[in-house]
Amino acid sequence: MSKRSTLQLGILVLKGVAMGAADVVPGVSGGTIAFISGIYEELIDSINKINVQAFKIWKKEGFNSFWKQINGTFFIFLFLGIGISVFSLAKLVNYLLVAYPILIWSFFFGLIIASIWLIGKTISKWNPALISALIIGAMAAFYITTIQSVASIDSNWYIVLSGAIAICAMILPGVSGAFILLLLGSYDKILEAISERDLIIIALFAFGCGIGILTFARVLKYLFSKFKEITIAILTGFMIGSLNKVWPWKITKEYRVNSHGESVPFIQDNVLPNFSDSEAQISLAIVFLIIGFLVIFILEKFAPKEN
Repeated sequence: MSKRSTLQLGILVLKGVAMGAADVVPGVSGGTIAFISGIYEELIDSINKINVQAFKIWKKEGFNSFWKQINGTFFIFLFLGIGISVFSLAKLVNYLLVAYPILIWSFFFGLIIASIWLIGKTISKWNPALISALIIGAMAAFYITTIQSVASIDSNWYIVLSGAIAICAMILPGVSGAFILLLLGSYDKILEAISERDLIIIALFAFGCGIGILTFARVLKYLFSKFKEITIAILTGFMIGSLNKVWPWKITKEYRVNSHGESVPFIQDNVLPNFSDSEAQISLAIVFLIIGFLVIFILEKFAPKEN
């Protein structure tokens, strides 16, 4: 991997910020941001280079050779951006989702539509096998968005398990790690630990993430090397199916109590917008959807290209 310029390192941090912001929102995938911003395969490849062979290189040739082998500078700047985002934007994103849910979900809807278009066009020629893979991915993601959450298990091993499972979703375009945490019943606990700087819970969760990402990334690398177009078709399908989760207009059928004792929406059904009651908001929602689409379009069109 070629050396990045200062500008490219700054762009990498911003991509990390965008990934972190996406990963704290149930229904939006940080993996999608990595994919559309051109760093997804490098991320998977770099994760896979953290292995026994890399540590043998450290022992034999020194830390600098080890650092180059695992693409360490890439990790430092990307995770710097993710860390900045998670620790500074988590509360803001969740506030906006409560205060302006239709507008924010419309923005995310536009992001995902643009991502579907961008990733789908990387396939040179669609055929029945790829279309079938697309449909399977869409059906799987749609089903995931309809699953009801299980009860939270308040124990250390469950926090580790939650991290291992959620991180696998976080690096999959179209599958939301935050939503998986919500299904597992751990979302509020992890978010509260980040807000309150509970280092024990954060460390346990990070340990689980480390186990999950080092294992699952190897599966993804194999799929990309052997079945790249089918894998991309399935991931594109995942994003299509995930649109069910981010549809802006919903009715709440059941509430849950979060870690602060507040009632928040839990089980929701998608509905059509009420044109007679909220024409202004519908117009704004369309504007935010277009903005979300243009953000991805501009990022793909004008951002410095990665080598």
